[in-house]
Amino acid sequence: MCSNLGDGKRRCVLGSGDGKRMSNGACKGISASALPYKRTPPSWLKISSQDVEENICKFAKKGLTPSQIGVILRDSHGIAQVKSVTGSKILRLAPEIPEDLYHLIKKAVAIRKHLERNRKDKDSKFRLILVESRIHRLARYYKKTKKLPPTWKYESTTASTLVA
Repeated sequence: MCSNLGDGKRRCVLGSGDGKRMSNGACKGISASALPYKRTPPSWLKISSQDVEENICKFAKKGLTPSQIGVILRDSHGIAQVKSVTGSKILRLAPEIPEDLYHLIKKAVAIRKHLERNRKDKDSKFRLILVESRIHRLARYYKKTKKLPPTWKYESTTASTLVA
């Protein structure tokens, strides 16, 4: 039996006849990470916000994605949340194309390359249509929120240059 916890999460309690519901993926776990309540930088952190921004720019010039930059800053520099130190997120300091859109374009390019070698692969052709429609939907959202320029357009012919 699944019970609603009120915060959008559901907990499953095993009982009779719940095997089908459990296997269907209807009930997920309730554990999630939580951000600290205080939004100020920790007292033990001795790095200034300008040093953090310089590190972010250095990593971005190397070609790292914002999530990779965040992992490096967390693991080797002890910066848990960049926003608490600098006042703005890594995304505002680094990229020209959002990371999730970049990875979708990369996936579409890989599928298209696979389809060139395997023309009869109907399933991959269908998956390519799904990925490209997701790209168009995400691009529309990013244009609306002004994270992409209004003239930006995804074209499958020029997509490999965006990724490379």
